[in-house]
Amino acid sequence: MPVRTVAGVDTYWTRTGNGRRKAVLLHCSLASSRAWGPLSAVLDTHLDMTLLDFPGHGKTADWDETRDYQDLCTEIAQDFLPEGACDLIGHSFGATVALRLAHAMPERVRSLTLIEPVFFAAAYADRPDLRVVHDRMLGDFSDALDRGDMHAAAAHFTAVWGDGRPWEALPDEMRHKMAARIHMVPASHAALNTDRQGMLLPGGLQHVTCPVLLVEGSESPDLMSLINDGLARRLTDARRVVISGAGHMVPITHAAQVAREIWALLQETAVATPTRAMD
Repeated sequence: MPVRTVAGVDTYWTRTGNGRRKAVLLHCSLASSRAWGPLSAVLDTHLDMTLLDFPGHGKTADWDETRDYQDLCTEIAQDFLPEGACDLIGHSFGATVALRLAHAMPERVRSLTLIEPVFFAAAYADRPDLRVVHDRMLGDFSDALDRGDMHAAAAHFTAVWGDGRPWEALPDEMRHKMAARIHMVPASHAALNTDRQGMLLPGGLQHVTCPVLLVEGSESPDLMSLINDGLARRLTDARRVVISGAGHMVPITHAAQVAREIWALLQETAVATPTRAMD
């Protein structure tokens, strides 16, 4: 299997697609690059996609907890950006990494797709009261973590940020893997709940001038819409899409709809690509 050592982490990655445009796809927490299967299959003829597994996920080596988790993931993802500009696509936690990359090196990002970005600070910046609402929403999750019940913590977490299936309906192997990774969710608390890079300050995102697509599911927690509100107000060229009937795992459950929106965004940029419609 292809492995590249980045920041001391043996990182699994793969490429798929036959398109002329280079893209990098960054997955959500508790998942892996395999989660992009439905979406990448639809975009196969349009994009040349690099997929990687974050530390502790998929086939990448475990996180040793010596570094901030989001900082580490951002450094690793940066190493996989191709020369020149690419189309950067992230989901949930992966979308927060994608946003950091676009903020730090806007010249490397041709277009940016943020699917359900869990950058809670973007909502709190305009509505500080929402922090209490979010803490209450994940109260059972936090309580389970405090008592060391990782399976219960994963069950409570996926009840809010999962694909809508009850915990008991998930395959045993999936439940065990999620429970084993769940400690990495609070590891990103500071990165997601505070604006450590100053991106939300006046002008903080103004230099991210590429087209940005903000995607959310209509059935996602209300907080997601408020996050995208905050980002849309601060980005130079952002457009919003709400996928009807979808929840947080929209790129998996509604891959075709999300792919069509991404392709519409990509057609607006200057790189010559095939112009046939999405299947």
